[in-house]
Amino acid sequence: MSADILLDAKGLSAWYGAAQILYDVDLQVRRGEVVALMGRNGAGKSTTLKTLIGMLAKRKGAVSFLGQDISRSESHVAARLGLGFVPEDRRVFTDLTVLENLEVGKQPARHWPDGAAAPVWTPERLFKLFPNLGEMPDRPGGRMSGGEQQMLTVARTLMGNPYLVLLDEPSEGVAPLIVEQMALMILELKSQGVSILLSEQNMHFAELVSDRAYVLEKGQIRYEGAMAELSANEEIRRAYLSV
Repeated sequence: MSADILLDAKGLSAWYGAAQILYDVDLQVRRGEVVALMGRNGAGKSTTLKTLIGMLAKRKGAVSFLGQDISRSESHVAARLGLGFVPEDRRVFTDLTVLENLEVGKQPARHWPDGAAAPVWTPERLFKLFPNLGEMPDRPGGRMSGGEQQMLTVARTLMGNPYLVLLDEPSEGVAPLIVEQMALMILELKSQGVSILLSEQNMHFAELVSDRAYVLEKGQIRYEGAMAELSANEEIRRAYLSV
C-alpha cells in the first residue's frame, strides 16, 4: 500500500439486521485530501462511514488505517489511532459548556509515521477556526443553535488531533452562512494536513471542498474519480444525484 494512503477499504459490506445495505465497497483516502462520498438519501453514505469506523457489528471486508488492520475493531479503537468521526446528529453534551465539551475530546499530540508532527488542536486554535464558538466559551451546549452545535461537534473531534475526519452530512439542515463557514473550515483543515472523508448530497458544497468523489447508489459504488470530472459528467449526476 502506498505510504500516502491513510484509509483503505476493500470489499466492504454491511447489514442492519437481515437487510444488506453495502455491497463490496472499495474506497481510499490519501494524506492531505478531501474526498466526497456522494449519493441520494438512502444510498448508504452514512452507513459507509459508520462501517469504516467500526460502529456496525454486522460487516465484512477489509479496512486499514495508517497501515493497521481495523476491520474488526470497535469505534473507540479507531478513534485512539487518529480516525475522527463527526455524526450527522450533533452529539453535544447539552449540560456542558463549549469549553467543557472540547475538553471531553482531548487527546495527546500525534506524529505521522515518517516522524513529522501532526496538527495539534487547542481551544484557542479552534476558536480562530470557529469564531462563533470563541464568542460563547461558557455557553451550555443545549443553548446553541443547530449550526453552532455542528461546529462544536467538529471542534470536539479535532481536539482528538485526528489524521483523518469522517464528516457525515456537514451541510444538512444548517443555515447557508454556517454552510459557508463549514466549507472554509474544511479547506483550512486540508491546508493544515488533516484529511477529510465527507458524506454529502449538496453538489455545490462538495465541489467547493473536494479533490475526489465516490458516488453511491443502493449501497454500491457507481463512480470514482476527480471531483472536477464528476462535475462535468452530466450523465452520472442525473442518474445518481438528480442534479
